[in-house]
This record gives sequence, C-alpha cells and structure tokens, in this order.
Amino acid sequence: QVQPVESGGGLVQAGGSLRLSCAASGRAFSWYSMGWFRQAPGKEREFVAAINLSGSTTYYADSVKGRFTISRDNAKNAVYLQMNGLKPEDTAVYYCAARQGVVALSNLSYDYWGQGTQVTVSS
Repeated sequence: QVQPVESGGGLVQAGGSLRLSCAASGRAFSWYSMGWFRQAPGKEREFVAAINLSGSTTYYADSVKGRFTISRDNAKNAVYLQMNGLKPEDTAVYYCAARQGVVALSNLSYDYWGQGTQVTVSS
C-alpha cells in the first residue's frame, strides 16, 4: 500500500499560481493511479484531476480544465498539481489519493488518502 502526503498549499491572490506536491511512501508507486480532490467548507469532496499509472492520460474537472495540470514522477514516488489562474472558488482543502489499478474519477474508488493541504485564494 501507499501513504500519500500533500504539501505546497497556502494563501495566494486571485490569478496567482500554486504547485501542490504529493509524496507517496510505500512500494510499487507505479501500480497506483493518483487523483486530486478538494473539499470546501460545507461542501462535499469533489474530483479535481486524476492521472493513470504511467502518466500518459490525465482527467480534469470542467471547473479546472485549462488552468490546472496534473503530472507524476514514478521515479520519485510523487504526483503534482500545478494550479494557475486561481480563483476564490478554488479555496478548499486539497487531498491526494491513490488507488491500485485503472484510474477513476470518483472519490469512492480511492483507497489511500493524504491528510490534505489548505489552499486559500483571496479576491
């Protein structure tokens, strides 16, 4: 199994950028599809982006498409989320998650979760 640990959150002005990192301890990181999810206060956790085992295929929520980019480095057991053009509505706790096998878009399909990192976008 893997244990994701997120970093890179913070406070940024609207229009700014942040890069989230997720380091996954454990073995066989390349066996796991990875996803980013977020949860704003009073709202349900929602899908942001996902990437397949090799990193060749990525998926995005419509709300972040064209602004966010997910990538992974299997040699470093890491996945990243580059966030550009941030908006106040992007404010949330961002979670990194892992699941063995094919990529999925539902949070219910992921087995391993990080503790989350706070992203706050001021207007």
